[in-house]
Amino acid sequence: MRIIITGGGTGGHVYPALAIARGLQQVRPEAELLYIGTARGLEADVVPRAGLPFATITVQGLERRRIWKNVPALAKIARGLGEAWFQVRRFRPELVVGTGGYVSGPVCLAAALQGIPVVLHEQNAFPGLTNRLLATMARAVCLTFPEAAGRFPRRALLVTTGLPVRPEILWADRSVSRQQLGLRENQLFIVVVGGSQGAKSINQAMLPVLKELAGRPDVSILQVTGRRDYEVYLQQVRERGIDLDKYGNITIKPYIYDLEHALAAADLVIGRAGASFLAEVLARGLPSILIPYPHAAANHQEYNARAVARKGAAILILDRELKGGRLHQAINHLLADRGRLQAMAAAAVRLGRPNALEAIVEVILAELERSKR
Repeated sequence: MRIIITGGGTGGHVYPALAIARGLQQVRPEAELLYIGTARGLEADVVPRAGLPFATITVQGLERRRIWKNVPALAKIARGLGEAWFQVRRFRPELVVGTGGYVSGPVCLAAALQGIPVVLHEQNAFPGLTNRLLATMARAVCLTFPEAAGRFPRRALLVTTGLPVRPEILWADRSVSRQQLGLRENQLFIVVVGGSQGAKSINQAMLPVLKELAGRPDVSILQVTGRRDYEVYLQQVRERGIDLDKYGNITIKPYIYDLEHALAAADLVIGRAGASFLAEVLARGLPSILIPYPHAAANHQEYNARAVARKGAAILILDRELKGGRLHQAINHLLADRGRLQAMAAAAVRLGRPNALEAIVEVILAELERSKR
């Protein structure tokens, strides 16, 4: 079995691709895999570290507003298509898996033109442009959100599988994690994260929350600020008279490596609405307050958040609403209404897809079998 996997640029495309690669290796250890990305994207760093054979092509995204700037990009896309054609021809895969990003386009197109089956994975409720275009020639499209289906061509085979999450997210034990974090049995634990770089707007909106909840025995808060804003934020906390050592129920960190333990111990999560993060939160069955990143491509994070909030698993707050105290109000309402928290958790369990990886691999293997008939 020979399979090419492609997807790149950001973690939202790369990490699901790596998870799919690991899933295929688990069920078919004899499979030969090749990951095709770019030399400048995140994949150039993390894919070789994961031990996968890695090849690169040249590609550049198109400007959607300043069309006149696309001439150099079109030249690179044409070059990238030629390079992709060569890589596909050289490796001779039985199937190509694309997870989106600019690099996925030339590789999947080259494969389809050579008669090789293509399977796509779409992470967001509002599908990316690359996957929408490729769907017309793909054998199947695996969806994270069923809401994305209406934005794909009708003839595409759409399967709602969910998005694969890291195994450690599912394996982390709640009791052990809470014990490691020093949480008492009935203490409600709130985890606040803004992504790997943090989120200044969320951090600022949390200041009055910390002021009010500091020292409250039934609530504990872990806030991850991001490395960039950590020192400045600690100073702002001190200026508001919040003594972290004195109160003890508030922990502020610049970054957290073992997010799986924080999520396992959490009762409420506050953060952005990236697809990978949301998949982890839902797989753990956690209620959340979602604040979509307002500058995400095609505003896809808001579509993700609305899909989850519509099913009752989250409260949606737009970034521009943070200055109006919406976050503070939402947290207070949930603290006063534990029944609402429980209902949101139950909705999250219904939405979570802890077996997403197995479902995606099953689609891929089915298409491989079908292509051999």
